[in-house]
Amino acid sequence: MVTDVRIQNTSAATQTNLPVTFGQVFAAGDLMPTDSLVGRFDNGTEISLQLDVKATHPDGSVRHAVVSGLVPSMNANETRTLSLMKSNAPQSAGMGPKTLLLNGFSSSIHATIDGVRYNASADDIIKLGGAYQTWLSGAVANEWHVSAPLKTADGVAHPHLTARFAIRWYNAIKKARVDVTLENNWAYEPNPQNFTYDAEIMVRGSVVYSKPGMTHYHHSRWRKVFWWGGDASQAYVKHNTAYLIATRALPNYDQSLVVPESALADLKAKWTGAAIEPMAVGMAMKAMPTTGGRPDIGLLPGWAATYLLTMDARASEVTLGTADLAGSWSSHYRDQKTDRPVSLINYPYMTILGIPTDTVNPATKQKEAFPKCPTTAACATPNKHDSSHQPAFAYLPYLVTGDYYYLEELQFWGMYNVFQSNPGYRRNVEGLLAPDQVRAQAWSMRTLAEAAYITPDTDELKSHFTRILNSNLDWYNANYTNNPAANMFGVIATSSAVIYNSKRGVAPWQDDFFTSAIGHAVELGFDKARSLLAWKAKSPAMRMTDPGICWIDGALYSMNIRDSETGPYYTSMAQVAAASQTEGFRSQECASAGMASFLGLKVGEMTGYSSSVMGYPSNMQPALAYAVDARLPNGDAAWARFMSRSVKPNYGNGPQFAIIPR
Repeated sequence: MVTDVRIQNTSAATQTNLPVTFGQVFAAGDLMPTDSLVGRFDNGTEISLQLDVKATHPDGSVRHAVVSGLVPSMNANETRTLSLMKSNAPQSAGMGPKTLLLNGFSSSIHATIDGVRYNASADDIIKLGGAYQTWLSGAVANEWHVSAPLKTADGVAHPHLTARFAIRWYNAIKKARVDVTLENNWAYEPNPQNFTYDAEIMVRGSVVYSKPGMTHYHHSRWRKVFWWGGDASQAYVKHNTAYLIATRALPNYDQSLVVPESALADLKAKWTGAAIEPMAVGMAMKAMPTTGGRPDIGLLPGWAATYLLTMDARASEVTLGTADLAGSWSSHYRDQKTDRPVSLINYPYMTILGIPTDTVNPATKQKEAFPKCPTTAACATPNKHDSSHQPAFAYLPYLVTGDYYYLEELQFWGMYNVFQSNPGYRRNVEGLLAPDQVRAQAWSMRTLAEAAYITPDTDELKSHFTRILNSNLDWYNANYTNNPAANMFGVIATSSAVIYNSKRGVAPWQDDFFTSAIGHAVELGFDKARSLLAWKAKSPAMRMTDPGICWIDGALYSMNIRDSETGPYYTSMAQVAAASQTEGFRSQECASAGMASFLGLKVGEMTGYSSSVMGYPSNMQPALAYAVDARLPNGDAAWARFMSRSVKPNYGNGPQFAIIPR
């Protein structure tokens, strides 16, 4: 056995030949390319499993695959454990999309704009021999992707609106999962703008979704999923959380946490109404630049970490649904030439900032700036995005579902983060993140590493993300890890970082975000991140163990590292403490009753909202965990002291920072 999953029949009726398809990540060496899988239920029943391998580890073993099977029978509301067993059974060949036509398949999407009806039909695309992409292929499930611009009855194509269909066909039961996306995403189409229309999706001649007066924002997209031939969505898959974390594809969230029923019920209660309709944002913050603690900040958002730890269907619905709605922000730029998310490697001078002359590619002599909106009002949107507060929308959803939509969401956001800045500042094709706020560098590095790790091997964008990630790691290692003149405190000290207290100080909590992102990249197997983490993780460890500063204030809001904007860096934590903390605080014995009284806290309670799952000590926890994993000499001591604090948050109500050492 490699691992197992639990499959639940979510209906109140017995189901037969129930289709199940899910994504599965594997630890290096667990499943070799010559292996296949067979499923064995806890009652001894075996089923054939189709394995569509997407990504592999450096040793050639399977990293990520999509697994499909048919469950012969499940009683109402029954849950069974399915072991994934190694097998040497040959994989059966798949079939082409014309199978759909032979079975009478039909699905279409329509948009009525100012009285003109535009349409795109999946079956028409197939009938006319349109290009298609095969995503799944085998005896159990075949999935094909087709796309076309919306057209009028006279065949006039809309310049911006494009329909995309992902059709998953289960031949044995003659049913299809129909995944419909409507995009307003072309990167270089002139006059990008919002469009208001009456939307309608049809499956098998019936309207399955309609929304009048929908405003579709520029460079955004929306998605809906239905079934053709009868609903077959009753199988809910619960992954093995311990195995997912053990693969190192996901951070080491504390599996001993107990998430209360009230937290899950609250998630479900919020998942309703206008907030979950197309162009809304679900559980995320509509205006990303909004400051302050909130559940969507972290290596995973709070709702996604809750889902990972519980595998609860309510948390799954919120996690996958918010990932669907990640398409609502105007950060989605698709290349007309490749039909893929636009890539910095292909357009090293593209940007949403700067003047047109900044975007001239000297090799092609072409300006690579994206076309501007005709007016500001034409592109107005309430969804404000940035990289400094950007949630990890799609990585976990893609891992556990294998849905192509989530893969592209990850890729869209990964590329947006590196092309948003001025080309000269990011050194063009290198996509350097250093000019950004430290928290922006952190979350952008997180997304870059995840995209490079999980993008399929056959996808050209995998090498693109890897190249950009390595460019950034090379820059950080050159400027910090291997730089004798770098500061001794392990903090990022770019001009965009040392902005506090008259440009004397940094924000340790932002710096801790960056440390955790680099620790995550190390877990994903990027060797250049390993040396950077060894240098970087000094920062949280020193704040907890260095005798020059009291650990009670180890998660301080800002920390001075020099006397002036042009002065040299300090050479000891004692200097940092003297410049960053009040004389009254420093006059108290560290962690004493007197210090607690002075601060108005409990003895042994850290400053910075220690009881909050979003407080500064909580922000610090993942960074400290990675300091232990990096085998820093003082890493264990720093962690032990951190865990000895007297006031800790109840992470069951928000586990996004509940990461512990491996």
